[in-house]
Amino acid sequence: MKLSCEKYLLQQAAQTASRATASKSAIPSLEGLLLETDSNGLYISGYDLKTGIRTHIPADVVEQGSIVLNARLFSEIIRKMPDDVVMISVDEHMSASISCALSRFHILGFSSADYPELPSIEKQNYTILEQKVLKQMIRETNFAVSDNEARPVHTGALFEIEDNTLTMVAVDGFRLALRKEAIKESSIQSFSFVVPGAALSEVERICEDSDSEVEINLGARFVQFTIGSTELISRRLEGQFLNYRSALPTNFKYELKVNVAAMAQAFDRVSLIISEKLKSPVRCCFGDGILKVSSSTALGRAQDECSIEGDGENIEIGFNNRYVLDVLRAAPTEEILVKLGSSISPAIFAPAEEGKDNFLYMVLPIRMKSSEA
Repeated sequence: MKLSCEKYLLQQAAQTASRATASKSAIPSLEGLLLETDSNGLYISGYDLKTGIRTHIPADVVEQGSIVLNARLFSEIIRKMPDDVVMISVDEHMSASISCALSRFHILGFSSADYPELPSIEKQNYTILEQKVLKQMIRETNFAVSDNEARPVHTGALFEIEDNTLTMVAVDGFRLALRKEAIKESSIQSFSFVVPGAALSEVERICEDSDSEVEINLGARFVQFTIGSTELISRRLEGQFLNYRSALPTNFKYELKVNVAAMAQAFDRVSLIISEKLKSPVRCCFGDGILKVSSSTALGRAQDECSIEGDGENIEIGFNNRYVLDVLRAAPTEEILVKLGSSISPAIFAPAEEGKDNFLYMVLPIRMKSSEA
């Protein structure tokens, strides 16, 4: 194998594919990047048997071939090379020569025959939407994905396609995040599948804030995201996902309009005395035109407030500060409705704009002791 390509493009491709390599594995090649060439250029792949990333960059290919190189070492070599054209050549003993300007490296690799083949998915069941839309949907839901391996299916987000609408749902037992967007094009009329949260984090990184398209191809056991010249393939999570529709409350006694930034700032300030060691709920008192928030730990007590529209009749509810802050940071509007039933029922955060229902967050309350008042 012999080729040359721009250092910047090679560095970006290596960094992207490296995120799918195994950090430690009984199969040494899984800790490496697969480099392959054809007449179209260079392909770099990383694969840990759960998630695979394959990306393509233009290259001047003199001699076609393939090799597996240690991902960490190769990426560091390319990163620290001068900004110039990188030359790579591989001999029959799997020794790779990498040079750029006056820099020269010789490292040993593995045969590509030792590298597991990435799953292939036929492009029959597909959905297309814009990169910026998918990026935003993941950013606004993935924080609620569970990290509890006791329920593996909830360590991913549900993708539900119905009536040309994509709905993403994430739950972790304490909160729920939901986002809806119209699909640009789809061959699937109605379907649902679960994608691991870790894979979605990588999809979010790869997607750009642009109108360029993402094509999602659905296979029997895997799902593939095609984003420009990069493909991410992830194993689907199996199991019964929460029936989120029945989990959402429908009757509320209070609907209060809140400025997202103002509420976030108040929560952020009273959270200063809360830590992993000193956990405490944030007490919220929704009054007539005002929300009072407070917290109390061994470090002391904090109080703040912000304006709201409506009267909560001084209903008091305790929340995990981090859960509410995650919601407020993810909410895609300046104002939201906080819907409340009682001090022990889930709170719903929804769009304040009438007729808009493209997002919804649910946070379970924390029972407070009288001493926390």
